[in-house]
Amino acid sequence: VQLQAFGGGLVQAGDSLRLSCAASGRTLSNYAMGWFRQAAGKGREFVAGINRSGGRTSYVDFVKGRFTISRDNAKNTVYLQMNSLKPEDTAVYYCAATMLGVTSTSIGYNYWGQGTQVTVSS
Repeated sequence: VQLQAFGGGLVQAGDSLRLSCAASGRTLSNYAMGWFRQAAGKGREFVAGINRSGGRTSYVDFVKGRFTISRDNAKNTVYLQMNSLKPEDTAVYYCAATMLGVTSTSIGYNYWGQGTQVTVSS
């Protein structure tokens, strides 16, 4: 499956963005999905995950209550709604697909999108 993430941009602290991850090649409903991010000079970290049906989600603590992951299997797309953005959310955001269940470890994901830059100014 090929993944393409888009929707990033430059925003101010407190603003919102919605990232999208469009899949092609295979049906997205076959995969659990995750969003990761990587800030400059840091490692890639898990942000949120969603199971195949969309009935179960998982979030890292520092985005709980601010970010929402969702999916539309009919559109082969996964979303990450990001509200109340903070400068520390600045990073390249990646979507990823796994044939396993939702996991926070990047090694568990088989396919990755190219990343979209999110920059939050203070």
